[in-house]
Amino acid sequence: MSEDTNSPAPTDSAMSERDRQVVADTVNWLEKAVIGLNLCPFAKGVHVKGQIHYVVSHATDARALADDLHRELEALAEISPEKRDTTLLMVPDCLEDFLDFNDFLELADELIDALELGGILQVASFHPDFQFEGTEFDDVSNCTNRGPYPTLHLLREDSIDRAVEVFPEAEQIYERNIEVLEKLGMQGWEQLDVGAHAVCPHAQQTSKP
Repeated sequence: MSEDTNSPAPTDSAMSERDRQVVADTVNWLEKAVIGLNLCPFAKGVHVKGQIHYVVSHATDARALADDLHRELEALAEISPEKRDTTLLMVPDCLEDFLDFNDFLELADELIDALELGGILQVASFHPDFQFEGTEFDDVSNCTNRGPYPTLHLLREDSIDRAVEVFPEAEQIYERNIEVLEKLGMQGWEQLDVGAHAVCPHAQQTSKP
């Protein structure tokens, strides 16, 4: 079970108050961090056009989340890119542990293969506790892949290819992002206020012990 919206703002009256907050937090992070810091040069276009589909999963375990992901992968594959270019599937109620989330990503790849969507769709990810191997938890470079909630980002391969054509230096994005974040610093990142505000396990975890 999940609640979803195609709007860039959580205005669907059928959504619960908490789900609207999850979407609002995600949009806030997208606008202030991803677009505001230009961490992804391709994000602004689909955001402005309203082509991002926001889905709040109510899954409390990996099996239920796999069902939600299955449904959203099929839905994205069937709808036109003009109506829905990409999907953000937020997971506020499970996989708060980053290692568990990482394990789930293997299942996500297997699901794409099972649905015969390899080369058509792919799944990227964000997590509030994302940590590159060899870094400290509070290393600001980790913020390139951090979001307010564990999030599965469903992408079209064709859209990625077109974006790379427009931005041929795409391979330099990561290095630039690290420079931007190191200049900003962890204090600057925290001042952006792009964390979780909904009542869920992730809103309670602001830092690692």
